[in-house]
Amino acid sequence: MAQFEILEREELRLVKVTLTNETVRTESGALYYMIGPLTMETKAPSAGSFLKSLATAETVFRPTYTGTGELFLEPSFASFHVLELNNEEWVLDRGAYWASEAGITVDAYRDKVMTSLMSGEGFLNFQTKIKGTGQVVLVAQGPVQVLHLNNDKLVVDGSFAVARTLSLDYSVERATKSLFGTMSSGEFLVNTYRGTGTVLIAPFPNRNLRLIETIRGLLPTSQSPG
Repeated sequence: MAQFEILEREELRLVKVTLTNETVRTESGALYYMIGPLTMETKAPSAGSFLKSLATAETVFRPTYTGTGELFLEPSFASFHVLELNNEEWVLDRGAYWASEAGITVDAYRDKVMTSLMSGEGFLNFQTKIKGTGQVVLVAQGPVQVLHLNNDKLVVDGSFAVARTLSLDYSVERATKSLFGTMSSGEFLVNTYRGTGTVLIAPFPNRNLRLIETIRGLLPTSQSPG
């Protein structure tokens, strides 16, 4: 089993993967550097997968790394969370997938059409679905909180959910039953999860990840007085 470690260097965090004659998959462009006889391979997707990627903006060119050595993924101001699947299916928010073991399949997933429209994503509200047994590394804006539901209901105001088990029923609803109550509460639409399963939430939505990274990169770095 590949070993995933979250390393911290000053304000940055990065993922170190130790492989022993193993294979891992990463998000496209995630490579920082690698040490040892590791082989990188990017397989051409099927015609169906390629057409799906054009419609969903979901990349299908996720490289694999095979061999024995150490793989380092790009540093980020964001946080990373290692999720272990045991023959499970999860839905990840866009931009949340970072890396996984070879036993995990990665594909695009679309919510129900009305849910997509109400969530503000339009008809093409595609996320990432992971399935199988093994470890998956997620990227999130801040520490991840794990919420377990047992035939229960969870309401989240905003797109803070990084991932959820596919067993949960997901919908976007008005915050209150009446339109006046919804408007007066200041909360118009909320994300609702029902059933038995798990939801991972973060302090900030992942869709702001690139913007936050860009802004931080433009800020002047603090220097010690000389």
